[in-house]
Amino acid sequence: MEVLLAFVTGLMGAASVYLLLSRHVVRMLLGLILLSNTANLLIFVAGRLTETRPPLVPPGGVLPEVPFANPVPQALILTAIVISFGLLAFALVLVYRGYLELGTVDSDRMRVAEPPLPGQRILPPEVQGEARSGCR
Repeated sequence: MEVLLAFVTGLMGAASVYLLLSRHVVRMLLGLILLSNTANLLIFVAGRLTETRPPLVPPGGVLPEVPFANPVPQALILTAIVISFGLLAFALVLVYRGYLELGTVDSDRMRVAEPPLPGQRILPPEVQGEARSGCR
C-alpha cells in the first residue's frame, strides 16, 4: 500500500508541476492546490501506514496502549491543511482582483501591468505569439 501511495504522490506532483507551468492563472491556482495536497500525502506516507490504535490515553492511564499510531504526521497534515487553505483563499482573491483590473487570467496578457524598461518596445500578446513562431 505504501508503494501505491508513493506512486500516486509522484503522479500528483507531476500533474501539479504541469498545471503550474501553464499560462492560465486559474490552472496555476489548481496546480498550487494539487501541490499542497501532494505535500500532505507525502507527509502521510512518510509517517508510515500502520493498522494500530489511535494515540488516545485511556481513562486513568498515563500512556496510550502500545502499539499506537504516530500522531506527529497527523498534526503536521492538519497544520498544512490550514495553511494551504489560507494560501488558497489569498491566491483566489488575488486572481479575482487581477481579473477585475486587467480583464484576463492569461499571464502573458497580465504583463501589460508591468512598466516597460527604457527603450523597450512592448508588443501585444497576439503579435508576440506570431513573432515567436515566425509566421505573420
